[in-house]
Amino acid sequence: MSITVSALRETAAGERRMAITPEVAKKLRGKGLRVLLERGAGNAAGFPDAGYADVEFADAAQVLAQADLLACVLPPDDAVLGRLREGSIVVGQLRPHGAAERIATLAQHKLTTFSLEMLPRTTRAQAMDVLSSQAAVAGYRAMLIAAESSPKFFPMLTTAAGTIRPSRVLVIGAGVAGLQAIATARRLGAQIEGYDVRPETREQVESLGAKFLDLGVSAAGSGGYARELTAEERAAQQHALAEHLKVFDAVVTTAAVPGRAAPKIISTAMVEGMKPAALIVDLAADSGGNCELTRPGERVDHGGVVILGPLNLASGAPLHASEMYARNIYNFVELLIRDGALQPDFNDELVAKSCVTRHGEVLFKA
Repeated sequence: MSITVSALRETAAGERRMAITPEVAKKLRGKGLRVLLERGAGNAAGFPDAGYADVEFADAAQVLAQADLLACVLPPDDAVLGRLREGSIVVGQLRPHGAAERIATLAQHKLTTFSLEMLPRTTRAQAMDVLSSQAAVAGYRAMLIAAESSPKFFPMLTTAAGTIRPSRVLVIGAGVAGLQAIATARRLGAQIEGYDVRPETREQVESLGAKFLDLGVSAAGSGGYARELTAEERAAQQHALAEHLKVFDAVVTTAAVPGRAAPKIISTAMVEGMKPAALIVDLAADSGGNCELTRPGERVDHGGVVILGPLNLASGAPLHASEMYARNIYNFVELLIRDGALQPDFNDELVAKSCVTRHGEVLFKA
């Protein structure tokens, strides 16, 4: 009997992405899998039902009743998860941190679930790394928001009315999102600098044509993330950064660690020291923000400095974000299928470390 791989319309507020695109549906069908989608599930991302070849469509209840594997972008409501058949598999960004009730629902219904945010940061996992693919989208969009919201031009312009100097822009955090933001700022013509407490990122920042801002604090950690700064290191960082922030027209902050509150990097006092009409775009607003004044989803004007806290930035470019995300899903699903059946190999590090629940057993350790 063929495996049925399914996806529903995403229902989270503002979410427009789709977990299975026409490209990935075709690949799944090529492996002999049945693809069953909720009607209209891809519309918001730019993928109407007519664009899917050899795919079946049904209402949500029918999809849930038949799904062997449900792919999602964000976790469905608990009531939706409860309608899946016992033993079904769920793959997506399940956001397990602080979600005890959701995890209990998954275990109660004996679902086997995989949260791709928990994949180890290894070379082999890159093809299914949803954090990286979606961070690239978020970094790109964050810089576009900065350029659109700034009262200044980003590039240098020579006009009959005189020459306008390029904006000075700083990106804090040189992970995937930060590097994409830097590359986008360069394309827009800004004078760009990048900062990260991990010294190994200097080469990456400079390779994009940006200047590396060295504050004299190094905090390289494990798994590609920075370690937590000591009190002395934080004080030195804060003092040096406060001086540098005074010259920038726009700052984009991207420092975040999955499952934890975003580190507070820009204090209220630092904001008060910035030039009038300066702008901060806090990409970490979803997890509390890197700036003390950030209010998630809102625009704050503090003494003439504007702080923006946009949410779910990847959803703002849903077509390409979905294409990247669906490929991540497909590459992971390949690990779960053996001999024409869903047989996850829990001896595989990628499978084992991303598993939240397995047949009623909770494996996730908060």
